[in-house]
Amino acid sequence: MKITVSKENYLKAIAEAQAQGETVIAATLARWLKVSAPAVTMAIRRLKRDGFIDVARQGQITLTAEGRKIADRILFRHHLIERMLVEIFGMEWYKVHDEAERLEHVVSEDFEQLLITKLGEGPLCPHGNDSETVSPETLRTRGWTTLAEAGDRAQVKVVSVYERDRQLLEYLDGLSVHPGARIEMVGKNYDDTITFRVGGKPVQLGEAVARKVWVEAVA
Repeated sequence: MKITVSKENYLKAIAEAQAQGETVIAATLARWLKVSAPAVTMAIRRLKRDGFIDVARQGQITLTAEGRKIADRILFRHHLIERMLVEIFGMEWYKVHDEAERLEHVVSEDFEQLLITKLGEGPLCPHGNDSETVSPETLRTRGWTTLAEAGDRAQVKVVSVYERDRQLLEYLDGLSVHPGARIEMVGKNYDDTITFRVGGKPVQLGEAVARKVWVEAVA
C-alpha cells in the first residue's frame, strides 16, 4: 500500500507524543501537528481503516504493529538526514530538524542504505537524540536528568535537547547550550529561573526551557 506524506506525519507524531508520555487523542494530534480538529478526525478515520492505528472507546489512539513499523522507518530516516546535514554538509545543528522533516519522506531504500554505509547506525543525532523514540523514564535509566533538576554547584554536560522547536534551538545555540556543552550549575532562583555558567559566562534559563535540556554529571 502506498502511504501518503500526511499519513506518515500522523504515525510519526503518535509515536513521538507517546514517547513524551502523552495520552494520544485527537486533540493531541491537532496540537502536535498544528492542524484543525476536522482534519484530524478525517485522518484518524483513514488510518484506522488502513490498519495503522487502533482507537479505544475513550478516544485513545495507539499504533498497530504495521503503524509502528512505518513510524519507526520515518524516524530512522529523519535521524540519518539530520546526521548527513551536519556531518557531511556542515549545516548548523539547530537548522537540521526542519530540513529533515521535509526530506524524510522522499528518501528511497537505496539512498537510505548509502547513508547507513557512509554514516554508520550508532551515533546520536545532532540534538543528542536516538533514532527511535525514547521515553523520559528510559533517559533517566542512563543517569540523565533535566537541567532544571541538576543540583546546585553540579558539573554537568548537555547530552540531549528537545528538537521540535526551532526558536528554542536557536535561543539555546545563542547561549552556547548544545549537546556536548559543559555547564556549572549555580542554583535555582526565587522566580524559578535557573542560573548556571557555560564557557565561564553566567546564563539564566526559565524552568520550562531547562526541562527540555537533558544533562549528565561529569567529574
